[in-house]
Amino acid sequence: MLPRKHLLAALALTVLGGTAQAADEVVVYSSRIDELIKPVFDAYTKETGVKVKFITDKEAPLMQRIKAEGSNATADLLLTVDAGNLWQAEQMGILQPIKSAVIDANIPAQYRASSHDWTGLSLRARTIAYSTDRVKPAELSTYEALAGKEWEGRLCLRTAKKVYNQSLTATLIETHGAEKTEQIVKGWVNNLSTDVFSDDVAVLKAIEAGQCDVGIVNTYYYGRLHKEQPQLPIKLFWPNQGDRGVHVNLSGIGLTQHAPHKEAAIKLVEWMTGPEAQKLFADVNQEFPANPKVKPSAEVAAWGEFKADSLPVEVAGKRQAEAIRLMDRAGWN
Repeated sequence: MLPRKHLLAALALTVLGGTAQAADEVVVYSSRIDELIKPVFDAYTKETGVKVKFITDKEAPLMQRIKAEGSNATADLLLTVDAGNLWQAEQMGILQPIKSAVIDANIPAQYRASSHDWTGLSLRARTIAYSTDRVKPAELSTYEALAGKEWEGRLCLRTAKKVYNQSLTATLIETHGAEKTEQIVKGWVNNLSTDVFSDDVAVLKAIEAGQCDVGIVNTYYYGRLHKEQPQLPIKLFWPNQGDRGVHVNLSGIGLTQHAPHKEAAIKLVEWMTGPEAQKLFADVNQEFPANPKVKPSAEVAAWGEFKADSLPVEVAGKRQAEAIRLMDRAGWN
């Protein structure tokens, strides 16, 4: 039998060894698919030796899983898209603040939660796509103008059930108030050329096929389709350049309330907001870096510069429930 002091030393080493081993990994629950996140996590492991394990699913099941796990948490981080989803996670009480001077220095305040519960990692604009065969850029101006009679029977939209459109509508409410926003949304619905689509690619395909002339889409969907079809007769237009700017949303990440590897997780998030990871993450996803010091890829930059809406993106979450009710009243299904 080991002497008592040796036994205590052995136990201490076991505990310390277990702690060190645990710190050598971080677990991420992600609503982004493997191919969009694995290159980033692989680069982090190569640089630091810390393994990043991830589970992918839709955002709602992941958030419910984190809530159900409670203090027996598996996940350290929740990675998802849209400030509306991150806001919901915050309201569910499944996140905790990340106090980090590194993150605060890398990511502008408008792309972070005021509570510090989450931060943006990459940006996407939800903008106007138009047929280069049937629309001249001079005909376009603002999101609001698409409610005008000149666009009757010429507009395509994605379903209101998708958070991207809920967030756009939420920011319109913040800017114009509910009454005017409802008039705008009713105008859009009246101008639809066909039933709403289930995704943005379908909107773009409808424009290409001549079913409609304009639509509202996230930029990276255009980027992916344009990469497959370089001669695609569609371009992006940046609306509202004379006033508030283009609606910008994000993909982001938050620290779970009971993260088992809290410090290691914070280090990963800090790294993901830095130059190397920002470029890699944005390039893989055909998005804009959330860190303004990092330039977008040549392909994304080719779409042209634009003025972005300066509203804090968390407004999309705060106004989400109101936006959903308004869209329903306006007939956007």
